[in-house]
Amino acid sequence: QVQLVESGGGLAQAGGSLSLSCAASGGAFPRNTMGWFRQAPGKEREFVAAISWSGFTTDYADSVKGRFTISRDNARNTLFLRMNSLKPEDTAVYYCNTVVGRTPVGNYWGQGTQVTVSS
Repeated sequence: QVQLVESGGGLAQAGGSLSLSCAASGGAFPRNTMGWFRQAPGKEREFVAAISWSGFTTDYADSVKGRFTISRDNARNTLFLRMNSLKPEDTAVYYCNTVVGRTPVGNYWGQGTQVTVSS
């Protein structure tokens, strides 16, 4: 079965940038819309961004619009999230999953990758 593994998180200063990756293993990258989600301590998991299989259609939460860029490389079975102009409120564990609209539909979540933004 396909497993999604998130990586690239770390510590950044406010206003800085980080790039996250979500790699598929155990099979080909699913031909589905893919998305990023995040969960901060004490908060519910929330939608961040999504991209169609073709890459022609993207969707961003208002909180990250204009700052984050989602992309994918189907040939290399990888999903990306470029995070610019980071804010302390971006601090969270970031996860990827297949999505329908803004709803995650994959059966299993990866371990996520921690993003910490300091001011």
